[in-house]
Amino acid sequence: MRSKIEYKTPRQISYMREAGLIVAAIHDALREAAQPGAVLRDLDACAAEVIAAHDARSNFLGYYGYPASVCISVNDTVVHGIPDDTTLREGDLVSFDCGAYIERDGQQWHGDACLSVLVGGKRAASRDAIALDAVTNEAMWAGVASLASGKTVACVGDAVETVVEEQAASIGFEAGIVEEFIGHGIGTAMHQEPDILNFRARGRQPKIKPGMVVCVEPILTRGSNEVVTLEDQWTVKTCDHQLACHWEHEVAILDDGISVLTAPDCGVAELARFGVTPVAL
Repeated sequence: MRSKIEYKTPRQISYMREAGLIVAAIHDALREAAQPGAVLRDLDACAAEVIAAHDARSNFLGYYGYPASVCISVNDTVVHGIPDDTTLREGDLVSFDCGAYIERDGQQWHGDACLSVLVGGKRAASRDAIALDAVTNEAMWAGVASLASGKTVACVGDAVETVVEEQAASIGFEAGIVEEFIGHGIGTAMHQEPDILNFRARGRQPKIKPGMVVCVEPILTRGSNEVVTLEDQWTVKTCDHQLACHWEHEVAILDDGISVLTAPDCGVAELARFGVTPVAL
């Protein structure tokens, strides 16, 4: 069967870098705005303003009917939280899944990344929230780094699960890996092949090749990895009402290495501890 993976040219990857930097700007705005007392609907409006200021469009708004520009998931909401009149409180763990696309050469080019924030900082957060945020972020970066030397995209799941296992003793619990929601290819559409699993899996998976662009996005929980979708058909929560956390970056595979398109520094600072030097774009 012919591969359905969309391989990009260097020029097309440069367009995706443009989109990725818009997503980074959304993250910057939301990181600053996510203070105690902030209303989720207002935070969505903040993101929409950043997108409009960059002459881009949200790739979430209207996607299968989704009603907002970003997904905002608080505490036990795993993913796809719809911004409403909920107010953030000190100690909340909130994930902002953000996306934007631009149009170049008659096609859409998409950026997609997720940021998590401890509202009020670490001083206000519980020990479990701090630990879950840290292990999820580390698992994401380990998954990103694995793409620099891995042979197939299975390397991401291996890296994520290894971090979860190895950090269990130091943080006092083994995080649950949500299996229903995974990473993905991205390009002229927000979700493309290949699937990027966040756990070890047997069977053949696509080879890592230049021109691929993928999103690495582990979603971890403090307790069980079982989740439930609410009646709105979007909001997903943990079944045991324990905390969830979500981090994501978009990564390009190039002839001479990898580059994190949604990180302003292309991933230089975070990938250094893995011995990986990303390609500057």
